[in-house]
Amino acid sequence: MVFKVTGDEQGGWSVLHVAGELDLVTSPVLRQRVHDVVAQGRHDLVLDLSEVFFCDSSGVGVLIAARRLIRSCQGRLRLLLPAGGAEEGSHVNRVLGALGVRRLFDVRPDLASAVDEEPLSA
Repeated sequence: MVFKVTGDEQGGWSVLHVAGELDLVTSPVLRQRVHDVVAQGRHDLVLDLSEVFFCDSSGVGVLIAARRLIRSCQGRLRLLLPAGGAEEGSHVNRVLGALGVRRLFDVRPDLASAVDEEPLSA
């Protein structure tokens, strides 16, 4: 599968849909897309990681850096990660949990719950 990041807007939130492997080679692409969203003045961001089937430490590093950047802008970052052992995206859940950083993130199980509140920057 090819790594892909697509974006849209939902209820005032910027949503980046990420698919493929989030690793040393692909993580700079996601990092740049997050920076592009923030540079456009959008500080409420959902990262849809439901189609990410592999994430290494560089991918986790990008997620932590995105959190830091969004917080510095007084924005909000939410990760969309389906729950459950066999569903797509659960690998990222396991990696974040194993590294002890999952608690740093506002994790939502679906897009509807991720965009359910008015954004702060609206």
